[in-house]
Amino acid sequence: MVTRRNKNAVITLWILKVLVGLAFLAAGSSKLAGATPMVAVFAKIGFGQWFRILTGLLEVVGAVGLFVPRWTASAATLLAAVMVGAIGFHLTMLGGNPLPPIVLFILATLIIWLHKGNPDAEAQSA
Repeated sequence: MVTRRNKNAVITLWILKVLVGLAFLAAGSSKLAGATPMVAVFAKIGFGQWFRILTGLLEVVGAVGLFVPRWTASAATLLAAVMVGAIGFHLTMLGGNPLPPIVLFILATLIIWLHKGNPDAEAQSA
């Protein structure tokens, strides 16, 4: 039986999935497209542009995975891990404001928590 509380949790989960999915789809796509600011950021990191492509692929795959109920928790975990790396690079190499990756990390972990804590999430999102 779906309770009102569970229904609200499912709605909240979907809103978060859309917002986070769109954010990561945009960020990953700009990395894959070789947008000048992304090329510059990854040049500053110093690992080579392959790392920009890998990061972009992880972000796009994670964003798409959010919308596949069976993969939602894994995709959100992947995206949270990518954000841990982004936070680390901001704090150690890049400078700038680490708040965007911190917020995305929190939202990705919230998706994990809502998805795993709500047995109706998978059934209603299928």
